[in-house]
Amino acid sequence: MRPRNVWQAMSAPGFLLSAWPWRAAAYLLTGASAGAVTLVGLVVVVTVGGALSVVVVGLPLLVLTALAGLPVARLERLRLRLADRAPAPDRPRRQPTAYGPWPWLTTRLREPASWRDLGHALLFATVLWPLDALVVTAALALPLATLATPLLMATVGDGEEAKVLKQWTITTWPTAFGAAVLGLLMLVLGAYALGLAAGARAALARVLLGAPREAALDARVVELTRSRVRLVDAFEAERRRIERDLHDGAQQRLVALTMTLGLARLDAPPGPLADQLAKAHGEAGRALEELRELIHGIHPKVLADHGLAAAVEDAADRSAVPVDVCLELPGRLPRAVEAAAYFVVCEALANVAKHSGADRAEVTGGHRDGRLRLEIRDNGRGGAEDRARVGAAEPGADADPDPDLDPGADVDAEARAGSGLTGLADRVSVLDGRISLSSPPGGPTLLRVEIPCEWTTEPFA
Repeated sequence: MRPRNVWQAMSAPGFLLSAWPWRAAAYLLTGASAGAVTLVGLVVVVTVGGALSVVVVGLPLLVLTALAGLPVARLERLRLRLADRAPAPDRPRRQPTAYGPWPWLTTRLREPASWRDLGHALLFATVLWPLDALVVTAALALPLATLATPLLMATVGDGEEAKVLKQWTITTWPTAFGAAVLGLLMLVLGAYALGLAAGARAALARVLLGAPREAALDARVVELTRSRVRLVDAFEAERRRIERDLHDGAQQRLVALTMTLGLARLDAPPGPLADQLAKAHGEAGRALEELRELIHGIHPKVLADHGLAAAVEDAADRSAVPVDVCLELPGRLPRAVEAAAYFVVCEALANVAKHSGADRAEVTGGHRDGRLRLEIRDNGRGGAEDRARVGAAEPGADADPDPDLDPGADVDAEARAGSGLTGLADRVSVLDGRISLSSPPGGPTLLRVEIPCEWTTEPFA
């Protein structure tokens, strides 16, 4: 496997013959030089900012000092590629509320990441780069100087003597070659020392430059929430497209076919042909009815044209159990919210008709405090909570019987595939909504739905 960083390269055979020792040395050497430049730059920034502060109070010094860490942090993230192939994670940055240098400057000064970058720059300029230079000197320069003893004796010492590291005098050739062997061993050990130092230095840079764990998790949650909203919008758009294509395409063809068969049936003389045409006409009519029901189930036209209140009224009219509807919705809600709420109501009414034994149901709710709240009640025999517990206790099911809905709770054990509360909870949870169920034995049953949303002004086609 190809090593990703210097730590993995050191644990693999062939480290000394690979490019990683040279990458580690380059990382530390560039760190020493960049740190020295950073120190000089910070001194210049403080000097210039102090001079300007005489004229404009202390603002220039504050601004220049705070922004000094940004280029240093960017350079460090580029240098990290020498010791680690994985890109360095950047901190989440706030976006300016407007265009221009002043909004950008105020945003950078207000975010904690800029001050963390400044802290890294100060540590880099005062502590880290001298350590980089010391490690390179000890692990690379000293072994190379010792290794070059015979060469120094032959050139500088005219074959008579040579000074090793300007401390020890060598006067014989065997001693000179012995020093060279010692320098070679020191160079081997120095390669590993460079790897250790570069790996530790890169890990420290990642900690200093990376986002705090809490901030990284928050940024991840925000991104997941946004991607989930985008998926919901894309799903709703695709469903409306399918409904439109079926309504304008297949349904119109079936209507034309039904009319053609009806006319042919009228023109045909009595006999086997007329019987076959009548049968075909009936099958076409039933297929048209099924297609209309399918289209209505995908995305009802009344929901798209007139909103949630009208769509719930329509669903109540088609329910097998009489349903009273009282919804206070003076405007339109986002499409995804309307679709989710409508299908929750339809599924709940279907469960009432199928399982509750009720002779009356009620749908109430409205929009208050930035949330859509719906309540579906029935006067049936109740016990949906017990049936949810039975479903949750089945093999492979979640064992949490809490009716304040976990995704494992369901109206009955037979509906666990998604047609009961499981499907309703999944549909609502995508929108950060919540479902709760109250259904004691003997009834009544109450299903509450809450979905955070605001009014929308987008056109509904």
